[in-house]
Amino acid sequence: MTGRVRVRYAPSPTGEPHVGNIRTAIFDWLFARRHGGDFIIRIEDTDQSRKVEGAVEVQLDALRWLGLDWDEGPIKGGDYGPYVQSQRLETYRRVVGELIDGGKAYRCYCSIERLSRVREEQAKRKDTVGYDRYCRDLADSQRKEQHDSGVTPVVRFKMPLEGTTTLNDLVRGDVNFENRLVDDFVMLKSDGYPTYHLAHVVDDHLMEISHVFRGEDWLSSAPRHLQLYKALGWVCPEFAHLPNILAADRSKLSKRHGATSVREFQEKGYLPQAMLNFLALLGWSLDDKTELFTRDELARNFSIERVSRSGAIFNAEKLDWMNGHYIREMSHQELADA
Repeated sequence: MTGRVRVRYAPSPTGEPHVGNIRTAIFDWLFARRHGGDFIIRIEDTDQSRKVEGAVEVQLDALRWLGLDWDEGPIKGGDYGPYVQSQRLETYRRVVGELIDGGKAYRCYCSIERLSRVREEQAKRKDTVGYDRYCRDLADSQRKEQHDSGVTPVVRFKMPLEGTTTLNDLVRGDVNFENRLVDDFVMLKSDGYPTYHLAHVVDDHLMEISHVFRGEDWLSSAPRHLQLYKALGWVCPEFAHLPNILAADRSKLSKRHGATSVREFQEKGYLPQAMLNFLALLGWSLDDKTELFTRDELARNFSIERVSRSGAIFNAEKLDWMNGHYIREMSHQELADA
């Protein structure tokens, strides 16, 4: 591996941290520690409508409880800050301006009503549902008319209409996407805030992130992000799309299956070393038999090559067994202090 490893965990302050997100943070931290790199925390708060007061501290508390110390980020600072996206708006707007000037993005004036009508008509025809690129090639006079009428536009990226985009994923290998099936996605919303698609690409580049770990739900968005890197002339980080955490019925783990946030497990009496050990094994294994690891042992042994493509079952009985093991290893004083 060449160059310094720099990974980031980028939670949104929208509530309690889900175990799936924390599993991603654990993989980030283990990978950074294994390779002597940097683990960075970045707060992605561009969706202001969903922001919950106090949620940032809740996210950080979950990391502290598990012993996942960070090298840069909120409170700690660093050379690549600020580490809160709402404090980086001018940077995103500058990049958007460069893309518009270069003919790689455009302002879209379509109303919510028109977009809804287009989607309904596409669904009736059983076409691919998405933006129809109505504003992509508007004449200058049409753009001026919309601007003069006071319509506040969003800004969309111009996806290539031909060819394929290939993701070289560290977990899934080569994944190909037809460009014509990917819509011209919104980069900058009408409120002046960026979408995830723009903000994380800009931040990952400027913060020199080398590897991006994220859930497989983001796989379908990969061609958007790869094309955005290409349009900006930037080198992509390495991507690793992690398997979803599944319930016993193999559906995606959710609140209907019981506790899903780290704090819920903490309040139920689970120990941080048990939770860390258990979550680290959801999608990764050293071999077919070893199940108990200290934090240092996990960091020494973690590798992307051993990450599975298949969904990881959240086995509550195994978590109980693991927690019992760590409880029995503790002295009476340690247990009282836990």
